[in-house]
Amino acid sequence: MSGYAMSGSGGPGPGPGAAPGAPGIPGAVGAADLSVVVPAYNEEKRLRPTLDAIRAYLRADPERWGDWELIVVDDGSTDRTAAVAAEAAADEPRIQLLTSDENRGKGHALRLGVLASYGRRVLVMDADLATPIEELDRLDALLAEGESAGGGESDADGLVYEDGDGDGDGERYVSAAAVIGSRALPDSRIDVHQRPLREWLGRLGNRLIRLVAVRGIRDTQCGFKLFDGDKARAAFAASRLDGWGIDVEILRHFRRAGWPVAEVPVRWSHQSGSKVRPADYGRVLLELVRLRTRVRPVDLAVAGFFLLSSVLLYKGLWADLDRAYLADSMQDQNQWEWFFAVTADNVTHLRNPLFTTYQGFPDGVNLMANTVMLGLSVPLTPVTLLFGPTVTWALVLTLGLTATAVAWYWLFVRRITRVRPAAALGAGLAAYAPPMMSHGTAHPNFLVLFMIPVIIDRALRLCEARDRGRRVVRDGVLLGLFVTYQIFLGEEPLLLAAMGMLIFALSYALARPDVARAALPSLLRGLGVALAVCLPLVALPLYWQFFGPQSYHSVLHGDNAGNSPLAFLEFSGRALLGDETRADTLAMNRTEQNAFYGWPLTALAFGIVVWLWRSALVKALTGTVLVAALLSMGQRIRIPFTDVVLPGPWRALAHQPLFESVIESRVAMICAPALGILLVLAAERIAVLEPRTHRMVGLAAIAVALLPIMPTPQPVRERAEVPRFITDGMYRDYVTEGESVVPVPLPSPVGAEALHWQSATGFGFSVPDGYFNGPWGPERMGIYGAAPRYTSNLLRDIRYGARIPEIGPSWRAQAKLDLAFWKAGVVVLAPQDNDEALYEVVTELLGRPGERLGGAWVWDMPKAR
Repeated sequence: MSGYAMSGSGGPGPGPGAAPGAPGIPGAVGAADLSVVVPAYNEEKRLRPTLDAIRAYLRADPERWGDWELIVVDDGSTDRTAAVAAEAAADEPRIQLLTSDENRGKGHALRLGVLASYGRRVLVMDADLATPIEELDRLDALLAEGESAGGGESDADGLVYEDGDGDGDGERYVSAAAVIGSRALPDSRIDVHQRPLREWLGRLGNRLIRLVAVRGIRDTQCGFKLFDGDKARAAFAASRLDGWGIDVEILRHFRRAGWPVAEVPVRWSHQSGSKVRPADYGRVLLELVRLRTRVRPVDLAVAGFFLLSSVLLYKGLWADLDRAYLADSMQDQNQWEWFFAVTADNVTHLRNPLFTTYQGFPDGVNLMANTVMLGLSVPLTPVTLLFGPTVTWALVLTLGLTATAVAWYWLFVRRITRVRPAAALGAGLAAYAPPMMSHGTAHPNFLVLFMIPVIIDRALRLCEARDRGRRVVRDGVLLGLFVTYQIFLGEEPLLLAAMGMLIFALSYALARPDVARAALPSLLRGLGVALAVCLPLVALPLYWQFFGPQSYHSVLHGDNAGNSPLAFLEFSGRALLGDETRADTLAMNRTEQNAFYGWPLTALAFGIVVWLWRSALVKALTGTVLVAALLSMGQRIRIPFTDVVLPGPWRALAHQPLFESVIESRVAMICAPALGILLVLAAERIAVLEPRTHRMVGLAAIAVALLPIMPTPQPVRERAEVPRFITDGMYRDYVTEGESVVPVPLPSPVGAEALHWQSATGFGFSVPDGYFNGPWGPERMGIYGAAPRYTSNLLRDIRYGARIPEIGPSWRAQAKLDLAFWKAGVVVLAPQDNDEALYEVVTELLGRPGERLGGAWVWDMPKAR
């Protein structure tokens, strides 16, 4: 960092091409070969020797430096700095003075000076002359020649600098747009050191700055930099920082613009009276953090639009959080509210968050083997405790969907296009596609996918890392941490994302084998680092999941869980032009409408592929969509309108570990972001089509494709009330420690209202059976709910309309055994459909009538204790 603390104020003078004698630039005429910009704040004693040294040096070789100008920017000094500069300007007309009324920071002063310059090259330097002006020779030679004579190293982000490792690898520079002096390279020379503590703190601060903002440049804060004039003026015009962080902001601008930066060693001497303190590095970091988190107004508008859209989709739920229940959720809202509530209860009481006996009593439930989303349910524990699990459920759906859309938007802006409306369009499709909206009724683990774009971006960074050092390690570590967090959000979505990334990578490798070969080594190294970070963090939870209490090996969904080819052309039941009846015939249920992209979007995607087929990215996306769609059709693919059944490629995966539990139709969800990217590419091209009629036709085609599949608000129904016997705590007189409340019928995947009894009242009791994944049989096959028992099956059948069998001694004996296994303290029959038949059956099984209490029929079970 320079030995000077600077500020600036006032408007910049005119840049190149301004009229001669423009205000603020005395004597400015036309363009110059070199502009030297020197910001100054309270430099009365040191400024004149510095200006004399610069003038003498430039005058000594007029043929080399040509027409030059020296711009001094006085940043509201309180001493004679401005007067000293004016006196120097009187002796040398090529010295110009800009003044400010107040002190605003080095960044503002440099911006004023650079924007007022006319030079083909622009040198910025400090007023203390810590780096001698003679070092300009080395910078200018590299800027002019565009090549390193002694070998070089190229950074993956487009920064180029001299070989700092001394390995003489002989890499050539592309023409540098900026050359900066560096005190950190091996050949640099420090004539006068700072005090050891000060120097150590400075190095630490510089490392932090490099880590946060500009990687690949070893000395971002040296105040001696030579720029291509036009590029410097463009970068400083776009800059926003007024303080010390301006150096890094400018270097970041050059990197993003693809303008190479060279770093060369220089001489440097610590100057007494320096105004820079080690704490100033902290100020730089704060500036850079603010800079990195700064978003454009359009980004905020896009995020706001996504948030508003999500709120409107779930407006029915938010309108009545006490009674509203998502109509298409089946029993999943009860299950998810229970998951959020039981996690909060476990956290509050410092119990194992991976297991509980509140459901599936007495065996319990392996929560890690179920989708409890610990990555959200744990941090949202305060919300659950304060406002209830229904609020948590609504927040996860609404904000999770918004965050996912914003994450895709961020990825598309970062990787695909700078045309933000196009990125927003593609992100909207990726996040709000029909499959996502289908899962948005019941499965937040498939809706809340904001980590997937982050993981994809980090994997792409590994592909871009050409060096073997800390970049691969750092990105690998972050990838490992991101994957770890996603495991606690949803393992199956992570598996599907990994499948999609692998399919895309193989497709891209076919299109661009040269790029794939170059990226593979660093990618493999980074993945190795990621595994080394991730596996220790998830080893215990995964062991518990697969080998702990109530673990299971797989969940089979049958041979007909794949998509029909027609499902890709139809509209989902919740799409704007969808038809529930038609969609229901093509999906397992309304929470598993995993295709339904509609024929207009399919046709548009085909047209985009034909139009942009020369792009390797388009080829890879096409392969991804086709392979994912084919895999999602399952083990057997029935050709529509015929009796022909063909073997599907999913057969090769159906019985493999992990894949055997996947509902294969969900693989079609991979198509959503791929189609979103195709839409981004097309919209970007359409935006610049000429004539205007072509643009209008292109935009109309996109509208026609997307309008039919726009999601409509999720419908709600009124949920059943919890009986007062539960809400008023009357059950406590019937249930002692180690006993359970037995609802009639027992909670199951088809009727789980009893889980709402628990989550709404704070888990004062356990229930047998339930809605979860658990083991069944000696093979520990995964099933939904607990292992069925005769009595639970009988009560379920009666609830859904079965004929009452003759209840004899065998049925009563079996009920006695089952109630003893469940350690029943009380049997509770709440008002519901067929409750009269259920009352009759329970009365016959127990041999006595129930007691009407708290809005429910109750049978005390003293003999089961």
